[in-house]
Amino acid sequence: MPKYPALRMRRLRRTAALRRLVRETRVSVDDLILPLFVVPGSGVRRPVASMPGVAQTSVDEAVRDAAEAAELGIPAVLLFGVPESKDEVGSEGYAEDGVVQRAVAAIKKAAPDLVVITDVCLCEYTSHGHCGVIRDGVVDNDATLELLARQALSHAAAGADMVAPSDMMDGRVGVIRSALDAEGFADVAILSYAAKFASAFYGPFREAAESAPQFGDRRGYQMDPANGLEALREVQLDIEEGADIVMVKPALAYLDVVWRVKEATGYPVCAYHVSGEYAAVKAAAAQGWLDEDRAMKEILTSIKRAGADLIVTYWAREFARGAASSD
Repeated sequence: MPKYPALRMRRLRRTAALRRLVRETRVSVDDLILPLFVVPGSGVRRPVASMPGVAQTSVDEAVRDAAEAAELGIPAVLLFGVPESKDEVGSEGYAEDGVVQRAVAAIKKAAPDLVVITDVCLCEYTSHGHCGVIRDGVVDNDATLELLARQALSHAAAGADMVAPSDMMDGRVGVIRSALDAEGFADVAILSYAAKFASAFYGPFREAAESAPQFGDRRGYQMDPANGLEALREVQLDIEEGADIVMVKPALAYLDVVWRVKEATGYPVCAYHVSGEYAAVKAAAAQGWLDEDRAMKEILTSIKRAGADLIVTYWAREFARGAASSD
């Protein structure tokens, strides 16, 4: 290999055009998934204080956001529901006329080519805020599986293209896959939150989804942040159970896990750039401490460079608008 001065690494960094020619990693609008939070009512657009630019919206407003996303070229939205009432088993989560079920049908009618993904979990719908059925003070894994399957089936019946179980119950991908296949929804894909860590970066999301646990925490079912090898085992199990895409959540503090999952499996990998990661940049930008646009692009590039094929991000529309203006 030639040495300095024959090899000058800066030669290809001199101009923007040269840098573009040799750029190794490119983030595209095609890589992005936009999360939406759907609430009861009509004409509702309620800003989430801890997540500037994000709002809880009623179904009609969610349709507008989804249609805008489709116009911007964003291929998919991920729906979270906030019900009118909650109970011990999260029954609104699998109600035929639930808020997510209605949103799915309305969005597919307004933007039929948009991929609609639905969060499958009970935490938004339970009065205690945990992701499953509580027995003797703890989440009962196996009792929860039937309800998750019912929720996934109700989303599929409403027209969802993909369901995304985020609960971290053991065996839920296999149970959901079997239920979907048995009811004629073999073409509905599963995006599994395969390696979801018990992270400090979920706080703003819990405000948006109104899903904070009323007692204890979720460390009994979400993963220990220290465990990388366990993440690979979790991912492999979900693949064996029928997951079509596997997710690592959060993204930034777990880029090494994203890389290891992609290298080990070769499967489509999704990374969730979570609410706390987003809110931290928003807060710093509001203080003038950094350039939000540059930080956004750098963060999304780092996630893609680590091996993610898809990125769930609250910045999807901002990135898409910037991409459109630069064309």
